[in-house]
Amino acid sequence: MTIVDLLDRNARLYPDEEALVEINPENHPSRTTSWREYNLIETAEGEKYRRAITWREFEQQANRAANLLLTRGIGRGDKVAILLMNSLEWLPVYFGILKTGALAVPMNYRYTAEEIQYCLELSDSNTLIYGPEFTDRVAQIRDNVQGLSTVFFVGRDIPAGAEDFCKYLTYCSKTAPAIELTEEDDAAIYFSSGTTGFPKAILHSHKALINSARTEQNHHGQTRDDVFLCIPPLYHTGAKMHWFGSLISGSRAVLLRGVSPEWILQTVSQEKATIVWLLVPWAQDILDAIDRGELKLNKFRLSQWRLMHIGAQPVPPSLIKRWMQIFPAHQYDTNYGLSESIGPGCVHLGVENINKVGAIGIPGYLWEAKIADSTGAPVQPGDVGELCVRGPGVMKCYYKNPVATSEILRDGWLWTGDMARCDADGFIYLVDRKKDVIITGGENIYPVQIEDFLRANEKIKDVAVIGLPDDRLGEIAAAIIEAKPGCTLTEEEVEAFCAELPRYKRPRKIIFADVPRNPTGKIEKPKLRSIYCGGSLVEAQTTK
Repeated sequence: MTIVDLLDRNARLYPDEEALVEINPENHPSRTTSWREYNLIETAEGEKYRRAITWREFEQQANRAANLLLTRGIGRGDKVAILLMNSLEWLPVYFGILKTGALAVPMNYRYTAEEIQYCLELSDSNTLIYGPEFTDRVAQIRDNVQGLSTVFFVGRDIPAGAEDFCKYLTYCSKTAPAIELTEEDDAAIYFSSGTTGFPKAILHSHKALINSARTEQNHHGQTRDDVFLCIPPLYHTGAKMHWFGSLISGSRAVLLRGVSPEWILQTVSQEKATIVWLLVPWAQDILDAIDRGELKLNKFRLSQWRLMHIGAQPVPPSLIKRWMQIFPAHQYDTNYGLSESIGPGCVHLGVENINKVGAIGIPGYLWEAKIADSTGAPVQPGDVGELCVRGPGVMKCYYKNPVATSEILRDGWLWTGDMARCDADGFIYLVDRKKDVIITGGENIYPVQIEDFLRANEKIKDVAVIGLPDDRLGEIAAAIIEAKPGCTLTEEEVEAFCAELPRYKRPRKIIFADVPRNPTGKIEKPKLRSIYCGGSLVEAQTTK
């Protein structure tokens, strides 16, 4: 069975039920395409634009997309890149690609023109399907990409050199093409986050995709009564593989185009969402807005919201404790994964283990995990080693990169690059990224531990700790601190707050600045290192 079979099943069993909803609270009807117009809905919380398709329409649009690609000679083994913002079109395009036997190649919407070209060529993509937000970037590289023969545009005002995807769909059959897929077939190429330079191309099979759906549904128990609110970008394995829980259960999902606290709670209320996956900054923003009195919970219908879960980066325990105080009826789960393990779920906390907040959890459904030393031998409980995982979602390889593949895949185990420890009960705690460890005067400092400590300060919105070169100690810890709006915070206050830390763990330099995060919520530490470690460190002693 493949995930394509799940879509076909849902269209057969629940043809007239809504499958996907798009909410556009910024009121930009100009973003619409010819697939389905926006409907303006008026609610007590404010006006929003809404589009929706049923399971039957979802499958038919995917079939039309597949048949259109087949008319262009695109089929088994070809690579088709997707460069779209979250929208009602995104998933039908993805499934249409899979139905041809081709590989879907989702691309980060923040890529520069240079990165778009790099990833198209690295993945051997011969087809690109893109939206209006990327017109200028694609125009810069369109004629220079080696091997790119077909370019489709999803939207209005078709640029030169592109074909009108939505127009040609209307001429194509809505019947599924007769192409047989197996779990062993190649399905998709995803890209690493590129935190160490240009991204690597990660090759996954249909087996990985279907098993991610099984893992997700096992962890969070989705039923047909659930409604999943999806906010993170669909190009990333995290968002899509959590949505696979809706696919396997035949339940509705809502795509929200916006991340403001009010929009999130409005959409939970209006669409009766029961499951919401948040990134740390969004959860933090919701709590801060509630604390400031900007969000009044009695304005929203939230009683049906049963599960809030977080992934993609370490989760501060202080944040979850605050969340559970405000939303005591919520189940909570932390999900750990990486694109090389088909996204979240290879390790998860489990909703029944709220007493272990701070841990990333135990091996997920169908997964194994170990914490190993450099030889691959398991370390003792409490000792720090590298987290390794094994299961049906491990990537096949880094596409066209056997050297990098051999470094991360060893004897069936995926070496994650995350340093971790395990407690006596078998629960795994992240310590830090292997490459982010700071060695100061011969002592290892794990930035995540300091970041979690500092986030407990009620004036701090976000923090990142990096190592700065030091002639005497080798490296020193520097804390880049983003204060909450309206709060005044001084270096002396931070130093006094850190007095509880062991002396060697206390940041030697305090910098007040914004903390950059990528679309999946991860702190962009390479960017911070380039700013503060490149000889241009500015002494930031001012307060916010």
